Amino acid sequence: MKVGRVADSMIRDCKTHGFFEGQNCPSCNDEGKFIMSDRERDILGRRMAGILRHFPEKFDLEMDLNGWVDVREMVQALTKRDRRMHWLRPHHIRAVSETCTKGRYDVRGDMVRATYAHTVEIELDLPTDDTPNLLYYPCGVDEESHMIEHGIKPGDRKHVHLSKTITAAANAGHVHHNRPVIIEVDCIQMEANGDTIYHAGTTVYLTEEVEARYCATVESDHPELLACVSDWELDEAAAAAAEEE
Repeated sequence: MKVGRVADSMIRDCKTHGFFEGQNCPSCNDEGKFIMSDRERDILGRRMAGILRHFPEKFDLEMDLNGWVDVREMVQALTKRDRRMHWLRPHHIRAVSETCTKGRYDVRGDMVRATYAHTVEIELDLPTDDTPNLLYYPCGVDEESHMIEHGIKPGDRKHVHLSKTITAAANAGHVHHNRPVIIEVDCIQMEANGDTIYHAGTTVYLTEEVEARYCATVESDHPELLACVSDWELDEAAAAAAEEE
């Protein structure tokens, strides 16, 4: 089982279509060139998240006003700090960025940045057009009434993170809550009243805060939410069965 997961998660490079996950290019079925294993990607991804979102200074790296860090300087800092990463080259950082389905990172030329989840102070220069009419935020059952009454604050992050779909919000919330409640956010009214909403990752949007007047609870019997709960229950049953074996 473990071998199968690694094979499916490795990153390879197709000469025609670029970086991809798995053993064959999804566009042309070419085997491509091996770039990094699942374990190497996991290690690099954790380092990138730490540097680009939270503590570039710990690696003596300079971050500009908009969150950009020089790719080659990052490679040098990481290989100097951890000799086990002697294999790291700039194209590995680009590979992690381009195969991340959530759009966590952005590489432009010789620079890289995280697109969201910052705790460091930066000025966002992300797109603000084509915002969906509704976005969604997950919370715990015990948090729902407070958010409906007082709105959504960013907490220890610099921005409130909103999801494009109920499914995306539910799965993000499930990491912290067994059965998250989903708050629906009226983006039409937010923007009409002068609030700015940034498009960060593939399904992630950012804003400074969400006032209570824009918030409503998604019904627990909404089809998307029920589908998520069904998937979680299947995963839980499979995990329980595996423990019994």
